[in-house]
Amino acid sequence: MPADTGRRARRWAPARLARSVLSACALALAGGVAVAHAEDRTVPTPNQVIYPGDVIRESMLVDTSIYDLPAADGAIVDRRAALVGKVATRTLLPGHAIAAFAVVNPRAVANGAQVKLVYTDGGLSIVTSALALEGGGVGDTIKVRNSDSGLTISGVIQADGSVSVGGG
Repeated sequence: MPADTGRRARRWAPARLARSVLSACALALAGGVAVAHAEDRTVPTPNQVIYPGDVIRESMLVDTSIYDLPAADGAIVDRRAALVGKVATRTLLPGHAIAAFAVVNPRAVANGAQVKLVYTDGGLSIVTSALALEGGGVGDTIKVRNSDSGLTISGVIQADGSVSVGGG
């Protein structure tokens, strides 16, 4: 019998070692969390309900510790500058991180709107009107139909709401 007891003790020794290693890792991780809280990274969150279509203003945001937030799906916006002036596409709730896909640039051109179509190349500048076949924000590439020729072309929306095509 004493020989069996010795074998059993040796057989269970690795399991005891694994448990002690796991407890040491847990203690180390707990210490790591305490260090991470000392840095306390914050992200902007709404301080009120923001509805789809609302333009986000600075006064609508508050900084919240990332450790106080519920788990978020996907990428979140971590800078105020990336939110202010954007339009919410979903309802944003107070105390929740803002997902990157939940905000977009405001529409500078609406689908079906008449826009100024501008071609510039060096000193040459041609301006005509066109019908926007897509909506978009500043910097977006959209398709427009030239009112004079009926041709469909792509251009980039400018800050003034015009659409720039080709040239320089």
